Amino acid sequence: MDDFRGIADRIALDIARGRLRAGQRLPPQRAFARRHGIAASTAGRVYAELVRRGLVVGEVGRGTFVRSAQAGPPGRTLVEDGAARVNLELNYPSVPGQPELLAPALAPLLRPDALTDALRPAAADGTPHAREAAAALLATGDWRPDPGRVLFTGNARQAIAATLGSLVRPGGRVGVEPLTYPLVKEVAGRLGITLVPVRADDDGPVAESVLAAHRSAPLSALYLQPTLHNPTSVTVPAERRLQLARLVEDLGLPVVEDRIWSFLRREPGPPPLAALAPRLVHLVDGLSKRVAPGLTVGFAVVPEDRVAAVAAAVRSGGWNAGAFALEAAVRWIGDGTVARLVAAKREQAARRQRLLREALAGFAVRADPHGYFAWWELPEPWRADGFTAAAAAHGIAVTPGTAFRVDPKRTPDAVRLGLASAAEPELVGALRTLAALAARGPRQPPADGQSSRPS
Repeated sequence: MDDFRGIADRIALDIARGRLRAGQRLPPQRAFARRHGIAASTAGRVYAELVRRGLVVGEVGRGTFVRSAQAGPPGRTLVEDGAARVNLELNYPSVPGQPELLAPALAPLLRPDALTDALRPAAADGTPHAREAAAALLATGDWRPDPGRVLFTGNARQAIAATLGSLVRPGGRVGVEPLTYPLVKEVAGRLGITLVPVRADDDGPVAESVLAAHRSAPLSALYLQPTLHNPTSVTVPAERRLQLARLVEDLGLPVVEDRIWSFLRREPGPPPLAALAPRLVHLVDGLSKRVAPGLTVGFAVVPEDRVAAVAAAVRSGGWNAGAFALEAAVRWIGDGTVARLVAAKREQAARRQRLLREALAGFAVRADPHGYFAWWELPEPWRADGFTAAAAAHGIAVTPGTAFRVDPKRTPDAVRLGLASAAEPELVGALRTLAALAARGPRQPPADGQSSRPS
């Protein structure tokens, strides 16, 4: 029966016409069911459909709130369009003069003779020149990856999917931090992988918790973000990394190490896990944050005996990098463009962190002074989804903590603020608005059974 979709359509129309406004609370599902003369289970399907369309946010026991008058594509975890006037969910950094820096390397590729080759698909292992360039880019401290172990994908997300897909069979268990990159949850769902949260403290994942999770039922792999963890900004110190490396070596447990934001940390820094346990760690990275999201390449540095398996996963998933993007990346790395963009983005991130500290002084905000995002633990009595909806009513998109949680029983009353995409004057204004909103507190929701429409 599709009756629930018709009811959802009517609610969607009320939202589109402004009869239900962003930030407004819908009645509890039982009250909604009574009002519409439907079963409680049907009401649950209506609410689930509204969530799927991106029109509402909420959880059982906390309330369901109208998100915005524009729905996003079904199944999307984060809002990545321009519906909000100030989008602090979207987090792709750009600096003044970026197009002018990128354009010269592309010009030679537009000649007809060069374009013929550049428009062909690239192999997972790219070219020897590309592997050398990637190894030079990813090198850090005393560690430089073996170019023969570098593979390429269309972006870093595809590198994550390929490495996990090559390591874990459907039904397998992967240990992750309690809060993790939302798209990893989507990848896990599509691959039939169960994510298992392991305890983390202010220094990152706790080795004893990894061991306990593995003993309860064997883990197939770990997925970790040891440098500038998204969303908490934690960077795991060197001693903790050594503990984790020793543990995974003792257990023979593969690791996927996500270093997508690591370029923001200046040298010297703690070594990547790939340097400490090279036989087990699959390092993934990409150019979308360093350069731009539209023409990007993902990298995977994998153990020597895993190259063929991960390359096969790249091919079977259709995740190969485009030859044009790969050649552009090689040129940008070789002529210093990437290095110049990284330097500019490090300065920009540090400046925006200062703006954040000024605007949200006095609130419980966790951020790294080098990072492009912040984790804001909201003051009572705010809840993450209610605050997200209230922010949307002010034209500001933020990401609720629920998007990052792995254990559905543990709901963080926090939001992540992405500082990279908004222009700085807009960012300052949005942060001040959010600070005032947090200090004011949420509006009292209507009592059960009362109409949620404005009078």
